[in-house]
Amino acid sequence: MTNFIIRRLIQNFITLIALSFICFSILALMPGDPVDLMMSANPKITTDDVARLKALYGLDQPIYMRYYNWMAQVVQGDLGYSRTYKVPVTEIIGPRLLNTFFLLTGALLLAIIVAIPLGVVAAVKSGSKLDYYINLMAFAGISIPSFWLALILIIVFSLNLGWFPAGGTETIGVNLTGFEYFLDRLKYMMLPILSLTIIQMGIFARYARSAMLETLKADYVRTARSKGISRIPVIMKHAFRNALIPIVTVIAINFSFIFSGAIITETIFSYQGVGKLVYDAILANDFNVAMVSFMISVGMVLFMSLVADLLYGFLDPRISYN
Repeated sequence: MTNFIIRRLIQNFITLIALSFICFSILALMPGDPVDLMMSANPKITTDDVARLKALYGLDQPIYMRYYNWMAQVVQGDLGYSRTYKVPVTEIIGPRLLNTFFLLTGALLLAIIVAIPLGVVAAVKSGSKLDYYINLMAFAGISIPSFWLALILIIVFSLNLGWFPAGGTETIGVNLTGFEYFLDRLKYMMLPILSLTIIQMGIFARYARSAMLETLKADYVRTARSKGISRIPVIMKHAFRNALIPIVTVIAINFSFIFSGAIITETIFSYQGVGKLVYDAILANDFNVAMVSFMISVGMVLFMSLVADLLYGFLDPRISYN
């Protein structure tokens, strides 16, 4: 297993470098670098000033040299300076990561608790009315656009019922501590969590149903039933454990999204998370914030894929890492 982990870490490192270079190149080709913004703000700036500033910021160099210089700073712990917020990237991205972690972890756990049992029940009751209803809800969750669902939740629960605020992260201008602060934050997270949960529930329920249906048709499940083992132990001990492998993959990939944020949902609800930070950074051409957010997102996807591969061996002893 040690050799497998080392090989995967090397592969992940190479993938991260390659993807970061591609993203850096795309962002570098976008119009509106710092000097261009200075030119638009100061019509008296001369061409000599522009050339001098581009040389000062390294914008006159080829993309691969600019990437090398940026990566050298990152390796030294310098993530750069946010052009929009006028603070170092480390100061702005830490609190945003924490906000997104709480939001998407709550949505992910709620979706797992509800959707996976529903998917198992739908597979066990395959062809019944209950199966059709669960499939209908799952397809609805997958098909509904996230922005439309977020707007409907705001109209129903905020404008019409007045139960939750329409957007924000916490109440501004009120100093709350302890349990009152937790309730205040929870009040603002309820609608975003509900929006993300509904979408993820459809995905998890469909994967759980498909995996369980395939497992229930396996020979060892029929053998267990022929031995007289009751239905529930056969389903939970023999079928469900083997059906977890594709489910674990989906959960691991979705968990990695916690650190990239839900861009559309966070933007609509004005929730101050990584997703909204990335959206604002791209619109404002805040290069350093966008690149660091991308690196965190890709790194977590690669890391969680490795975790999922390692979990396969615990779920299925037939899997070998040699």
